[in-house]
Amino acid sequence: MKFRMMPAVLTAVISAGVLVGGWFTYHSVAAVKPLERIVAGTPGVVESTPVINRNAVTIDMKLDRDANIRDVYDHIATEGNDIIGDRELKLDFGDTKPSKQLEDVWSSMLFDIAQAMDHREYASIPEAIKQVQAKHPGVTATSEMDDVNVYITLKDETSVKYMVLPRTPNQMGAWPNV
Repeated sequence: MKFRMMPAVLTAVISAGVLVGGWFTYHSVAAVKPLERIVAGTPGVVESTPVINRNAVTIDMKLDRDANIRDVYDHIATEGNDIIGDRELKLDFGDTKPSKQLEDVWSSMLFDIAQAMDHREYASIPEAIKQVQAKHPGVTATSEMDDVNVYITLKDETSVKYMVLPRTPNQMGAWPNV
């Protein structure tokens, strides 16, 4: 039996194209497009681009100045639960350009926030926010928390800075005295 090379290679190329094209179409139609619709329907979201990976769903977004970041996260996590599944939901505000004043304010409060997060003393975060507002007139700072994240919003006259800080539960390990 004589093996013909051209039909075998052509069959392999077509099969690979159909397989990859089918997966891409499924991924786009069954996951990305529905998530885009959910995010677009979220109050406060101006524009967004979801990226779905194996372990995480990252949404690059631009928010309205008056958006509540906790409500945005909650709406996307709740409505998109079927798509997100057990993946980690990450919101990225990379296109948001905060002013130099907000960057300086965030730098000044970062130590207090990091210490509160590391020691799981979340009640000290609103106190740090009050101190920042007292030190920097014209800056409005808010903090909110749910069982997944701590949300911090800094605003001045011209810009907004959003932070979503994950709350990670204590890891239970082996007892040292057992």
